[in-house]
Amino acid sequence: MADCTYPPYTYDDDLIEAARRDGQTGVRVYRLADTVAVLGSGSRPEVELHLDTCQRDNMPILRRRGGGCAVVLDPGNVIISVAATGLPFGRHRQQLDTLTAWMIDSLVCIGMPGVSQAGICDLVLGDKKVGGACLRRSRDLLYYTASLLIDPDVEKVTRYLKHPPREPEYRRGRSHRDFMGSLATLVAVDTLCGDSADDAHCEGFTGKTSGANVELVAKRLRHALQPPDLQHRPATAAGSSMGSPRRGSPPETPRLPASRSASWIPSPTSPLLWYGDEVVRRTGLGGSRMGISTPNGVGNMTKRRHEL
Repeated sequence: MADCTYPPYTYDDDLIEAARRDGQTGVRVYRLADTVAVLGSGSRPEVELHLDTCQRDNMPILRRRGGGCAVVLDPGNVIISVAATGLPFGRHRQQLDTLTAWMIDSLVCIGMPGVSQAGICDLVLGDKKVGGACLRRSRDLLYYTASLLIDPDVEKVTRYLKHPPREPEYRRGRSHRDFMGSLATLVAVDTLCGDSADDAHCEGFTGKTSGANVELVAKRLRHALQPPDLQHRPATAAGSSMGSPRRGSPPETPRLPASRSASWIPSPTSPLLWYGDEVVRRTGLGGSRMGISTPNGVGNMTKRRHEL
């Protein structure tokens, strides 16, 4: 049973509340403005974190709704969250595969091909992890959060995270440093600034560069993301492996208007959160529910954010 020592990860609470209230699917893209350790709903902090170091460095520690092991999130990550209600209960793996395929297709759409699925829902380039996700299912809710490792601070991950007590087979016991990849170093950014991209999408770039810009990836995802079709059965089989990756193809649905692509700025009221013009697209699907774990009541933490 998860303890109640750590405050909950509340940054998506209003997205969840809106999905429950309206019965429609919501999608959000954002970044954190500082580094935070996030426990899974059933994580044991003394097993998964270097607690002495976290305490000495005043590292914030939160507990999320979804399962999985502890992670360290920093400004080099782009976070994508989905909240929905109303889908049949009991199709957890099918819905997780659908969401993983949706993430891969979205990366293809913004010029980042070659990402595939490994383990349960990891995103990989080659044998390096470049994204992870968790799923929260309940009778009335599907809540999915994915973190893309665009330019992660691996030194901080190594400093605060112990080797996980559980790992996918493809990790093969590798350290955080050897296991984690970076889309900034593994994907050429010039593919993100093709003829169809406007200046706003490519601002911050100076000629050819070998890495993707975190802000650019976030902007392009907000511009391109369409709500996932959670009724769709993905082409990938449950339990796809490194030997049979699920590679994406661009969605056929139209992109969001360019006006949704405002740049992100640091929140003046929160040390932890950066928001941009969030993508909250509504669909008539009724949503979906996900939750591989059920959160305990862990008190309230005031969430403060700034939206454009």
